[in-house]
Amino acid sequence: MDKKFDLGGRTNLFAKEVRKFVMLLPKNFVIMEDAKQLVRASGSVGANYIEAQDPISEKDAFLRIRICRKEAKESGYWLDLLSVHNFAEELEKKRNELMNEAIELTKIFGAITSKLKNKGV
Repeated sequence: MDKKFDLGGRTNLFAKEVRKFVMLLPKNFVIMEDAKQLVRASGSVGANYIEAQDPISEKDAFLRIRICRKEAKESGYWLDLLSVHNFAEELEKKRNELMNEAIELTKIFGAITSKLKNKGV
């Protein structure tokens, strides 16, 4: 998959990879509470991107893209909070990969938002 141009596929893959990661986490109250928030936020990135592809208006598309950015940023927040746990090396590597993807998605959606704003939406 060409992750630079297939943003819909990329957001879907991000949500799926987050779910795979969460299923591997140790089970305790704190981890599971953070993981629930992470799963919600990561899925919301792609769901809002889908909505932005079939908007009611240009303002609706702009709002959905802003929500994508917000949810990608929130995903990064929950992934960062999970860093306080001493995960095995492989889990920590996966957490870092997901964190990097959340940051990249935040930047991408931020750039799209800026372009739409400059366009006068």
